[in-house]
Amino acid sequence: MSDTPVVIWEDEVRDLLTYSALVPRLEEALGLFSMRDSAEVIQPVRTTVALQKHRGFLGLMPAYMENLGVLSTKLVCFYNREAGSNLPATNATMLLLDPEYGNVKAVIDGEVITSMRTAAVSAISAKLLMRPEAEVLAILGTGIQALSHYNVFTEMFSFKEVRVWSRSKERAKRFRDSVRGPVTLCVSAEEAVRGADAIVTVTRSTEPVLFGQWVKPGAHVAAVGACRPDWRELDDVLMKEAVVYADSREGAMAESGDVILSGAEVFAELGDVINGTKSAHREKTTVFKSLGMGVEDAVSAKLVFDQWKAKHSQP
Repeated sequence: MSDTPVVIWEDEVRDLLTYSALVPRLEEALGLFSMRDSAEVIQPVRTTVALQKHRGFLGLMPAYMENLGVLSTKLVCFYNREAGSNLPATNATMLLLDPEYGNVKAVIDGEVITSMRTAAVSAISAKLLMRPEAEVLAILGTGIQALSHYNVFTEMFSFKEVRVWSRSKERAKRFRDSVRGPVTLCVSAEEAVRGADAIVTVTRSTEPVLFGQWVKPGAHVAAVGACRPDWRELDDVLMKEAVVYADSREGAMAESGDVILSGAEVFAELGDVINGTKSAHREKTTVFKSLGMGVEDAVSAKLVFDQWKAKHSQP
C-alpha cells in the first residue's frame, strides 16, 4: 500500500483511455449492474447538493465492485449555465480507493472519463437498439459531450451523414472545425433530426428541444442532457410513443425529468438487454435515457489506473 495517491491529469487520461478498450468493460459493467447482485455491484443513486448561488449541483457517485476489487467515487459539479456562458457545464474528479485499506490510490481528472464513458454507453445503446442499416446521425448540441459522441459514433458505426445543430452558429462552426470527419450544420433542430436514424441530444436545455412529431419511426434516440427531475430535452409525444430504456431504472425515476414529467414507463435497462432478460426493440422508436452511473466511472477509472501502472512500470 502506498501512502501517496497517484495523480493523473487530463492530458494523460486522454492518452491512456480508448473507446476500443472502454466499450467492452462498460458493457460488462452494465450487465453486472442490472443483475442486482451485491457481490458484483453496490451503487446508490447519485446524491446531490444544490449550489443555488451558481445554479448548479454537486453530485456524489460512489460504487463498489467487490469481485473486481474496485472502490471509487466521483465528485461532479454540473450547472444550468446562462446562454452564451463560457463557464463549464460540468467539472469532475475521480477518486479510486483501496477497498481493503480505505486509502485513496489515485486522484484522476474526471472530465475525460465522464465525456468518454457517457458517449461510449450511448454508443452501446445504439449498438443494441439502433437499426443496423442506419445511415444518418443527428447531434443536438456542440459541447464536450457532443464531440465525444461524434467521435465514438463515427468510430463504431458507418454513417453516410452526420448532422449537427446548436443554438449558436459560432459554436456550431467551431464544432465542425474541431472534428476530423464531415459534418452538415443545420439551422434548426427539426432540420437536423427529420429523417435521422439515430439522434443524440447533448444540450444544456431544461425544456424540450426534440419533439416526437419530428422523429422518424424506428429511430433511436440517446438522450444525455437534462439530468434533473425538472429538466427536459424530449417532449411527451416522443417519450410516450417510444420504447424507453435507461442505464438505471432507479436513477431515471429519481433524476430524469424526461421520464418523470412525461409519465413514461422505463421498459428496461441496457444491462437487461445485455443479459438477455429484456428485448431490444430495434423495429420500434427507442429512447435511451442516460443519467450516468458510478459503476461506469469505476471501471473507467480502473482502466486508466491499470494503464498508468503498466506504462510507468516499464523499464
